[in-house]
Amino acid sequence: MNPLRTVGGRLALALLVVVAGALAIVYVVVVPSYQRSLVNARLNGLGQSLTAIVKLPRLPDGTLDQAWAEDTAYPLADARVVVLGYLCCPALLDPIADWPARHLSRDVVDDPIALRALRHPRRVVRGVVTRNETSYAEAAYALGPQGRVVLLSSSLQHDLTSVGVVQRRVLVAGGIATAFAILLGYGLATLFARRIRRLEAAAERIADGRFDLPVVDDAPDELGQLARAFDRMRLQLASLDRARRDFIANASHELRTPLFSLGGFLELLAGEELDPETTAEFLLETREQVSRLQKLATDLLDLSRLDAESLTVARESFDLAAIGEVLERELRARAEAAAHELRLERGGPVPAIGDEDRALQIGRALVDNALVHTPAGTTVVIRAALDRGRATLSVVDDGPGIPLAAQTHVFERFYRLAGTVAPGSGLGLAIASELARLMGGRIALESRPGSTRFTLELPADVLESPPPSPLPAEERPRAGSRRIAQV
Repeated sequence: MNPLRTVGGRLALALLVVVAGALAIVYVVVVPSYQRSLVNARLNGLGQSLTAIVKLPRLPDGTLDQAWAEDTAYPLADARVVVLGYLCCPALLDPIADWPARHLSRDVVDDPIALRALRHPRRVVRGVVTRNETSYAEAAYALGPQGRVVLLSSSLQHDLTSVGVVQRRVLVAGGIATAFAILLGYGLATLFARRIRRLEAAAERIADGRFDLPVVDDAPDELGQLARAFDRMRLQLASLDRARRDFIANASHELRTPLFSLGGFLELLAGEELDPETTAEFLLETREQVSRLQKLATDLLDLSRLDAESLTVARESFDLAAIGEVLERELRARAEAAAHELRLERGGPVPAIGDEDRALQIGRALVDNALVHTPAGTTVVIRAALDRGRATLSVVDDGPGIPLAAQTHVFERFYRLAGTVAPGSGLGLAIASELARLMGGRIALESRPGSTRFTLELPADVLESPPPSPLPAEERPRAGSRRIAQV
């Protein structure tokens, strides 16, 4: 594989580019700056020396000769002292004195710094010139427009040598730093790439449905946070996978029992001569099993729509107390058949915001749960009220209560209390809780020995006048006539 296509190779290359770029910036900034500072220091020194020299006394006739350059100027200059004379033609200067040279040198004839000083008399002029491939720092002073010019010249060879040394050291240090950056960057990138490969392997395991091994990376950096996010996802997927398996197992069991019963009844009805009383009993049992299947199919459909987030609920004003009346009227006969007392505590209207049909479905689930899971002789009370700005519908029974350890699980799908033999799919409370949440409410549970209360809480409609008392169930209008929104 091409190394540049791996994370390690790319990180190493990125680190190399960063280090090389930083070293290039250092080289461009430091070396020329260092050279300029050395040259400027030399020029400033020559300028100060020349300023002091031109103030020294001269020969009685004002001339500047070789002796003056040697004995007077040179001790102060610490540089080559050249006195240039102005000839007849413009821009033509010729050396008169030159020290420490033993003879007059022609290399400074018409020196550009001296000529510039001649154009600006009585001012110190400084600059850098190159003669015979050697650079010199120079300072010149003209005594007049056509007078003598004193020139101080100092070689920059030593300074430039120092700059060259610094330049070479920067390059060597840059090369070493680059090599070190490559090794260090590739090593660190390899470590990061190894951690990424571990995350990749963990993702492959999770994709294959293996949720047993945790994703471990204790580092506090971003990769560690990603690993912990992967592990949370693993746990959630494992929980969903268990829920899926439980769902399939429970649904299969719930379907198998009534289907097996139906098959047995049909076989008996078809294969034996039964008396009318037995036939009627078998038909009644068959209808009960069909009703059980229909309820299970409805629950499973609602559950799948809740999981797909495709179930919509209305947002309308309705009377929650009227829901209690409908529940009491619909389920009174069933309660009597199971030797329960079903009682409605009547009060004033309780205007609520939600879906009337779904609220009725939740109420049926709560009352059905109380009738099925409490012993004969238990009293079940339906009560609607306004409580601290919430519209509530409570179903209270005086049964044995729900154990504390089970109270956190009663709203889970297919959950059944240990030891119970009551029929049902274990989906009613789970669906009711989800429907309440979709309507912006919740179902609260309070249970202790001798009292269990399930309470549907919905937003109260404090701005609307309460709707009229409901008609009988078969004549009650469908929800949606005043629907203002859907979620």
